[in-house]
Amino acid sequence: MNKLTIRDLDVKGKRVLMRVDFNVPVKDGKVTDDTRITAALPSINYVLENGGSLVLMSHCGRPKGKKNPEFTLKPAADRLAELVSAKVTLAPDVIGPEVKALVDGLKAGEILVLENLRFYAEEEGKAKLADDATDEQKAAAKKEMKAKQDVFARELASFGDVYVDDAFGTAHRAHASMAVVTKYIDQCAAGFLLEKEIEYLGKTLEAPAKPFVAIIGGAKISGKIDVVINLMSKCDAILIGGGMAYTFYKAKGFSIGGSLVEDDKVELAKEILAQAEAKGVKLMLPIDNLAADKFSAEANIKVVGENIEDGWMALDIGPKTIELYSAEIAKAKTVVWNGPMGCFEMAPFAKGTFSICQAVADSDSVSIIGGGDSVAAVNLSGLSDKMSHVSTGGGASLEFMEGKQLPGIVALTDK
Repeated sequence: MNKLTIRDLDVKGKRVLMRVDFNVPVKDGKVTDDTRITAALPSINYVLENGGSLVLMSHCGRPKGKKNPEFTLKPAADRLAELVSAKVTLAPDVIGPEVKALVDGLKAGEILVLENLRFYAEEEGKAKLADDATDEQKAAAKKEMKAKQDVFARELASFGDVYVDDAFGTAHRAHASMAVVTKYIDQCAAGFLLEKEIEYLGKTLEAPAKPFVAIIGGAKISGKIDVVINLMSKCDAILIGGGMAYTFYKAKGFSIGGSLVEDDKVELAKEILAQAEAKGVKLMLPIDNLAADKFSAEANIKVVGENIEDGWMALDIGPKTIELYSAEIAKAKTVVWNGPMGCFEMAPFAKGTFSICQAVADSDSVSIIGGGDSVAAVNLSGLSDKMSHVSTGGGASLEFMEGKQLPGIVALTDK
């Protein structure tokens, strides 16, 4: 972490432009899960307590570059107002003279929340391209969008004396509010949440306490290939679960019945198995499975071995696999988990995921949970407080685990 952090900034009497992640679920105008808002409170309160004012910016949902009231940040701003003792105002727009006037009128200890950044296509910076566009037209459209994104970011930058990024969930995107705005502000620092994410993920992947066990699940191997390959040079064991296991099964010549498979990735699965063997990494697959005769909570179910007959599909790991994986986790000093072991959303197929949750919670390890579904599972299990770190960023934590540089972090000021 060789970047400035919020502690390195003198915020007294200054306007702090802060990128947060208030992309929260909303129902009937109310926030239904305020986890991401509460996660930003340490950085927000730090600025207020140290005499600064705040301009907060975030995206919410996918309004596709158009002003759509369905995706307003009003519910998030309302919830924030209940959580802080400061005055919170929602700006009527993201940029423009009206917003500028509100920014200029901000007093120390006050918060202005800008409207949804994604009301402007310039935030994501994606050029609209016709299907039949020539290469020249595509290049021209991208160049034009880059220039517009620059103007947009420059206006955002004019709202702050210093910049703080506390939105790890979008740190893997080279968006205007993350990676372009930093060109126009001298001091750009990581907030407490971003710092914690980098510290846990970075330290763990750089110098993990051994044995290091990775648990990789989820539906598809395609989204996790780079993670598996990157972790292979660091891990002692990789435990595979979820739908992706059956692409590996097919690569090993097992029959998989109606289980999920990516036929175009079978050869790749063979290569990964060979690489693991060559490197002496234990790449473990389920030794038994919970199979169903249809994709339904009402299905008939039975435990099967490594061969799954026609008319049946594997939807969770079986009891022997739970035992085997739990024993491996119990020996670990570092555990990274990304992706569930089965269709945990349906009660009959949740046991594998929740048992692995329990094994990680019981282990004497630094445990990092990264990525949407695993986080949802850990929260559902009620064991999130037993984990060392539950990441707020699905895609961002995945890319971090792949060993990629995240634009939102790279853009911050070096110490």
